[in-house]
Amino acid sequence: MAFVWYRMSIMSLVVQKFGGSSVGTVEKIALVARRVAERRKTGVGLVVVVSAMQGDTDRLLQMAHEAAKIPDPRETDQLLATGEQVSAALLAITLKGMGIPACSMTGAQLRLRTDGIFSKARIVSMDTERVHALLDAGNVIVATGFQGVDAEGNLTTLGRGGSDTSAVAIAAALRADECEIYTDVLGVYTADPRVCPDARKLDTISFEEMMEMASQGSKVLQIRSVELAMNHKMPVRVRSTFSDDPGTLVCPEEDCENIERLVVCGVSHNKDEAKITLRSVEDRPGVAAKIFAALAAAQINVDVIIQNVAHDGRTDLSFTVGRSDIAQSEEIVQGLLNAVGAVGMDVDDTIAKVSVVGVGMRAHAGVAAKMFQALCAAGINIQLITTSEIKVTCVINREQVGDAVRALHGAFGLGG
Repeated sequence: MAFVWYRMSIMSLVVQKFGGSSVGTVEKIALVARRVAERRKTGVGLVVVVSAMQGDTDRLLQMAHEAAKIPDPRETDQLLATGEQVSAALLAITLKGMGIPACSMTGAQLRLRTDGIFSKARIVSMDTERVHALLDAGNVIVATGFQGVDAEGNLTTLGRGGSDTSAVAIAAALRADECEIYTDVLGVYTADPRVCPDARKLDTISFEEMMEMASQGSKVLQIRSVELAMNHKMPVRVRSTFSDDPGTLVCPEEDCENIERLVVCGVSHNKDEAKITLRSVEDRPGVAAKIFAALAAAQINVDVIIQNVAHDGRTDLSFTVGRSDIAQSEEIVQGLLNAVGAVGMDVDDTIAKVSVVGVGMRAHAGVAAKMFQALCAAGINIQLITTSEIKVTCVINREQVGDAVRALHGAFGLGG
């Protein structure tokens, strides 16, 4: 991602992002406006990125599907982008009513350039000249999240959670001091508090740990926003809209507190998963490449991939995808069965993933063994296993997720 830089006169700058639950009503928008006003009194420049009001994106998407069985992608993005424009305009109106100079800006007005992939666009560049001029004039910029504009001038949306990505991209482009993500939780927890009552809030977490937790189901931050923050070394603070708690700072590993103490920093889970298995695939070069190239071309993310030991020149190949991608994945794989010599295909949408994450794994042995022992003691069968340098993930039955999270949280001593 490339940025066009311009010098600004403001001594410090913070980008704040408020999610749909924070701007869900006019009353909540007024609360956000008061928080913005208090922060502005400290003398910092402010860019406030907002999501659509809670439920609006789903409502607009439902109308699109009522209008057509398969809505046109371009026009769907045109429709969905209006949700953020409503909340941005309402917040700017509220701030101006309080006597605070403010200016709402769409993705196009921000000159936030994206590629041309509708509904899953990626940010390419941002020209910050106009934003700096408005900031230097004393304005609070209220920016629409979730959207940008491609080279042809088409509005594009960034996918679910895209407002987080917008906020981090804008913060990086403006060289902000920090990007604050406001939500309805106090920060990043060692596990989902709704599943694990003794989960505790972390003061700090590294970019790498946050990326792994986001990729494995943590809903606090969108994974692309964490990746962007890590690439640009942009500190991100996760805070609650409804509390003065300092939240959790997501930052480089060397800036994290007590990093040596935590071998595992958290347990994450994801119920939004399905497993596809190709039975008795020909065991020859190019088979896996053919399958996963076709899925990649359709913008389908594949996570866990397991291939069994071959017998008589044939093997089973299993992988997981998001549940929303099941139908498209099944259609693609079905069309490849003959080409890869598979006997058949099975789809299982009753699975889930549970993961333990921590940079301390690099220097400590036995994490996987402890994880497997804890799951065994809880009577939980493991279907698939995958690992990275700082993560171990197991695919299990979805109905056992709660038991698995609590067992692992206790086994690694993460309770508060």
